[in-house]
Amino acid sequence: MFMKKIHFITIIIFFSLTSIYSQTDEYFDAPFGGGIGYNSGWMIPNLDIINSQLKSLGIPGFSNSGFYTSGISGFMYLGFLKHIRLGGIGFGGSTSRNISIAGINKEAIYSLSGGGISIEYTLPYVRDWGISVGTILGRGSMELELFQNRGSISWSNIWSELNANPTTLFYSRNINRSLKNSYWFIIPTINVDIPLNRFITFRIGTGYQITFGDNWTVDNDIDVTGAPSGLDANSYFIQTGIYIGFFSF
Repeated sequence: MFMKKIHFITIIIFFSLTSIYSQTDEYFDAPFGGGIGYNSGWMIPNLDIINSQLKSLGIPGFSNSGFYTSGISGFMYLGFLKHIRLGGIGFGGSTSRNISIAGINKEAIYSLSGGGISIEYTLPYVRDWGISVGTILGRGSMELELFQNRGSISWSNIWSELNANPTTLFYSRNINRSLKNSYWFIIPTINVDIPLNRFITFRIGTGYQITFGDNWTVDNDIDVTGAPSGLDANSYFIQTGIYIGFFSF
């Protein structure tokens, strides 16, 4: 999936470069060009529901201040639509908490990831910098992995647990659950691109991820019933990035 995102963005950059060299003077009064770059970010989802469950297990809750994300993105200006640029982005990040209680190790890992297409309008009132408002439309997932074990385990015991009498399974201390929620999202954004020269630009931006989809699965895509209705991946985020390409704002 990640490689498909890379291929998608690479195609965008190819057409971006093609567009640059096919521009005529009639378009030079508007931003043009495009590039590809690395993004670092910080996402701040609402984790109150999950933290409440973790604390009941004795696991410290996740921080409400968010966690680090990273990814790649790219964009190109459309010569036939002044100030409009199209692009694509892929991103992801995770955070974890763990504790040992009476010799039993417990860990929780929370992660968000996604990818989509972006459309933005660069404000014409500012020259030299690119101040753009727009939106990202795409598909993402929220995952929660839960682990409990006593540390190292022998190869034979792994298979013994799976082959145990069902009436004795509850005595196993080794537990692993992988919960997943897949969703569609829309992210209103505002980005500021500051060119360092014609070929490198720095970006800082922010937005809010709004998600659609409340179906949860566990382990090998088994449906989960009774999930809390307020459990979603709606998130504030900030991002920075360095882009390489050709830029004229």
